Amino acid sequence: MRSKIKMAPLALVALMASIGVQAQAAEQIVKIGVSGPLSGSNAFAGKDNENGVRLAIEELNAQKIQVGANVLRFVLQSEDDGGDPKQGVSVAQKFADAGVKFVLGPYNSGVAIPASRVYNDNGILMSTVGTNPKITAAGYPTVFRIVASDTQVGASVAGYAAKELKVRNVGVIDDRTAFGQGIAMEFKRQAQQAGIKVAGHEFTNDKASDFAAILTSLRAKKVDAIFFGGYAPQGAPMARQMKQLGLNVPLLGGDTLCSPEMAKLGGAAVGENVRCAQAGAIVAKQPGGPAFLASYKKRFGRDPDVYAPSFYDQTRFIARAIQQAKSVDAKLVGAAMHALDYQGVVGTYGYDAKGNLKKTAVTVYTFKNGALTPLASY
Repeated sequence: MRSKIKMAPLALVALMASIGVQAQAAEQIVKIGVSGPLSGSNAFAGKDNENGVRLAIEELNAQKIQVGANVLRFVLQSEDDGGDPKQGVSVAQKFADAGVKFVLGPYNSGVAIPASRVYNDNGILMSTVGTNPKITAAGYPTVFRIVASDTQVGASVAGYAAKELKVRNVGVIDDRTAFGQGIAMEFKRQAQQAGIKVAGHEFTNDKASDFAAILTSLRAKKVDAIFFGGYAPQGAPMARQMKQLGLNVPLLGGDTLCSPEMAKLGGAAVGENVRCAQAGAIVAKQPGGPAFLASYKKRFGRDPDVYAPSFYDQTRFIARAIQQAKSVDAKLVGAAMHALDYQGVVGTYGYDAKGNLKKTAVTVYTFKNGALTPLASY
C-alpha cells in the first residue's frame, strides 16, 4: 500500500520557490536588432520603423511564447546607422558581437547592400525595406526584402503615369543613392516601354535643397511630369520650387515620398500634384489594419509613417517562424519563413528563394489636405 507523504508548510514554500526559480531560468532572451537612420534628415523614418518593431515585441512578450521548455522574451536593440553604408556595416558587426540573430533594417538600400554580407557571414537574419534589386541578388538565405522592389514599384508608377495621367513627356531626377538611382532607372525603363518619352535625366544628391537649375532645364523641355528617385527631405522642397517656377506638373515618386514628412516639409506645395507608390495594400482596409493603427497611436501618440506596419508584420512573422522551427537559430528560422505564408496588417507575406516577396500589392497615393490618400492599387 502506497503511503501518503505530508509536506510541512515550510517545505512546501521552499518547493514553490524552487519551481519559481526554475521557471525564471527557463526564460530565453531573443535579441531583435533595428538598424536605421535615427539621426539626420531621415531620422523620422528610422524612429517610425523602430516603433513598429517595439510595438510587435511588446505584444509578443505579453503572449509568453514558448519554444520547447523555454518562454521567449524578445529584447529590442536599436542602433543608428545614419543612412551611411560604412556606419551600417559597423552596426551590423556590433549586432554580431552582441549575439543578435534577427535584424529589422536597414532602411536605406545603400546601407543594406554592404551590410547584408556581414549579416550573412555571421548567421544573422536581415529583413530590410531597401528596394534596390541588388540587395537580394546574392541570394543569401537569411536576407529578406519585406516590401516590393524597385522593379515592382517603378512599373506601377510608370503604368499609372501612362494610363491615368496620360503622361507623354517625362523628366527624371535621382539623388544618386542606391535607392534613388535604382528606382529612377526602373521607372525610366518601364516608362519607355509604356510609350512615354524621357525628355531628360538629371542628378542631385541626398543633401541638396536647391533644385532650381535642374527644374528650369526640365521646364524648358516641356515635360508634363517629373519622376524623383529620392527621399522626402529633398522631395518636399523640390515640390515647393516647382510651384515657384510655374512648373505645374505632377511630381511622381516611390515609397519614400509617401510620407507625412512630405506634407510637413512641403506645406501647401504638396497636394494632389504629388503621386507616389508604396508597397502593400491599404492598411486601414486590411482585416487587422484598424486595430494596428489604433494600437500604434495609443502607444506612440501619433499615426504611423510609411514602414512601421511592415516592420511590425515582419517582427511577428519572425516569431511565428521561430515557433514553426522550434528554434531561435536564424538559419532554421529563415528556412521556415521561406516555407510559410503569413497574414500581416499590410497583406500576405511569402518569400521566394532569393528573399523577395512572391506577390505584393503596390498602392498609388496622393495628398489631400496634408493627408496621404490612396488612389489605386495594382
